Amino acid sequence: MDRPQPVLATRRLLLRPFVVQDAPDVKRLAGHVDVAATTLHIPHPYPDGAAEDWIATHGPRWSEGTLCSYAIVDALEGFLIGSVALAIPAKDGRAELGYWIGKPYWGRGHATEAARRLVRFGLDELGLVEIRARHMSRNPASGRVLLKIGMSHQGRRAQEVEKGGTREDMEYYAIVRPALGDSLLR
Repeated sequence: MDRPQPVLATRRLLLRPFVVQDAPDVKRLAGHVDVAATTLHIPHPYPDGAAEDWIATHGPRWSEGTLCSYAIVDALEGFLIGSVALAIPAKDGRAELGYWIGKPYWGRGHATEAARRLVRFGLDELGLVEIRARHMSRNPASGRVLLKIGMSHQGRRAQEVEKGGTREDMEYYAIVRPALGDSLLR
């Protein structure tokens, strides 16, 4: 990307680039056993230094156009709630949405609000043609988020990934940019 990563706002949230000062909160929130258990790439226990290393990859990957990662923070008080990101592995106009929310903030609509805003940004401003997402079948709350933001369920793949020594079924979702008119997510 040839421009700085913008801050995105919703009614209650700011989506801003991570800074190294977020690392202790990332480790505490993402490293919680219940968050890590249903997130493919988050280890438990969360290793020392891993949050700093993860945050350090965001700026270069934004510049390369391969990642659009945001800290989800409370708009009024500025505390970290979680993360939402678009991984853009190729220049084909497609991306994968991922997110996690710290356990103290579950059930408050933060994932839906943040994911909706980032998907709208990806489709309308980054020019993506499709955004996909997946979640472990045993995490139906994530599926409800994806349906609320306008994604459609594409199917299930049995025992597709391994997490903690167990094979996991995965649910797949997608949304495409409308051919005409405004974004579906306004």
